Amino acid sequence: MRAMVIDKYGKAPMRMAELPTPEIADHEVLAEIHAASINPVDFKIRDGKVKLLLKYKMPLILGNDFSGVVVKVGAKVTRFKVGDEIYARPRKSKIGTFAEYISVHEDDIALKPKNLTFEEAASIPLVGLTTYQAFKDILQLQKGQKILIQAGAGGVGTFAIQLAKLMGATVATTASAAGTDLVNSLGADKIINYKTEKFEDILQNYDAVFDTLGGEILEKSFGIVKEGGKIVSVSGLPNARFAKKYGSGLFKTFLFAVASKKLTALEKKHNVQYTFLFMEPSGEQLRILANYIEAGKIKPVIDKVFPFEDAQKAMEYAEAGRAKGKIILKIK
Repeated sequence: MRAMVIDKYGKAPMRMAELPTPEIADHEVLAEIHAASINPVDFKIRDGKVKLLLKYKMPLILGNDFSGVVVKVGAKVTRFKVGDEIYARPRKSKIGTFAEYISVHEDDIALKPKNLTFEEAASIPLVGLTTYQAFKDILQLQKGQKILIQAGAGGVGTFAIQLAKLMGATVATTASAAGTDLVNSLGADKIINYKTEKFEDILQNYDAVFDTLGGEILEKSFGIVKEGGKIVSVSGLPNARFAKKYGSGLFKTFLFAVASKKLTALEKKHNVQYTFLFMEPSGEQLRILANYIEAGKIKPVIDKVFPFEDAQKAMEYAEAGRAKGKIILKIK
């Protein structure tokens, strides 16, 4: 099969390689991939930025979510059959969706929403699961609460605004002038033009922040959250609490504690809980999201679809950070 691989960590471009089609274990299916999406985690993995959390062998196929068709099922698979149209975020040890085939555990997959094309369905799993776990499990977002969603016009942001509105929250978001119409159409209640305005001067007393940017922007978010409020980030630094939950061992826990020292100080100063989210795959949650999508409550937002051969161009386009919604690779 054809696959886009890297041979070592760093900024070197991916290359198209010919690799054997994966074997499947008893609880896995072999899926023919029709479309995959590009996510920031793809360049973080490529650059070696998640080496402390994830170990990979080279050459490595990148890609963290997909849609496709089941072409073979393992001996103990009970929920899926050949011909099923599915979508998924494979578990972290089994990534590699920039390829023609993938073996994936049946617990990680769900039937794709019937009203979506393969390209649209591929845009959902990673951002959908990330947002669902942030809002349901960590923030426990309630009707009437106020949340700031950073970078509302991005791949995560476009999904997050819709889910927050569905849960009854009041949503503020940051966007450029070019993204304003889009975030407005998704239901954002308050839009801050990050090029001309400072969110930290405008917002106060918020219940929650969903941060996708990290760094200084994450640090400034502490000032807008009320006491006892919560911040969840997918781009900030993992802290000691995360390391313990993830079973990272004493040395890594110490490293994370040192690296996130500033965030821990901000937590104490503002009496706000900070959580680093490293999302988990879940076929069950993808089924919940498919119901929302089939009911017309959440719509995929796609910026651009690239042919498989142009996967490297798609990565570069994603890294430029100007996309409105998701970037998709059409593989079949």
